[in-house]
Amino acid sequence: MIVKAQGGDTLTEATTKALSARILGGEFAIGARLPSEAQLCTAYGVSRTVVREAVAALRADGLVEPRRGAGVFVVRDSLSVTVPFGEIDFDRLSSVIEVLELRTAIEVESARMAAIRRSGAQIEAIVEAARAVTAEGPADADFAFHVAIAEATNNPCFVEALKMFGPTAIPRKALEDKALSGTPQDYIAFIDEEHQRIVEALLDQDAEAAARAMRGHLEGAQKRYRRLLRAR
Repeated sequence: MIVKAQGGDTLTEATTKALSARILGGEFAIGARLPSEAQLCTAYGVSRTVVREAVAALRADGLVEPRRGAGVFVVRDSLSVTVPFGEIDFDRLSSVIEVLELRTAIEVESARMAAIRRSGAQIEAIVEAARAVTAEGPADADFAFHVAIAEATNNPCFVEALKMFGPTAIPRKALEDKALSGTPQDYIAFIDEEHQRIVEALLDQDAEAAARAMRGHLEGAQKRYRRLLRAR
């Protein structure tokens, strides 16, 4: 079953829905292990980044739990539980701004800590994730970049806090709204430049520069959305 982005969904969202339907439909019972990342990539015709973010979204929904060295296991087969931030309407500009404010509070410190604590393998993962934003587009890769930085803090609480939002925490309207930058390609280039400032600071293990770059990135996004909100 090759998934396709339809009705405004990204590939990540389409893949998440496909996997969720299989879990909720009983194909994967509680305690069952999901197919491997490689198998899911082949089955759905998507990249590893898409599969990883789909699994992150399912985890945020409380359906699955990754277990180190063992795989991803189903821990719930119902969505009847309250999901953190589940009531946020990401189609409303005011809600996007609220999420960005909270992410700023978390991720500025995340970047500062990652600059100090990151390992060689972790900075390579961050660099690779930043490149993926250019190759695959912000909708599917931007969240992976921010999660990679959170993982480099080596404090799982930062990762859990960020993953509670899921990939929908990454604003997508900016990519679609020409009022911000003219074309999607221009917007991607703009985001790449902001990401690169963060990467350079992390490479240099400059904690304060990393925090400033992350703050500039997320507060800049807030300002862009506030301009859009005022223009309505």
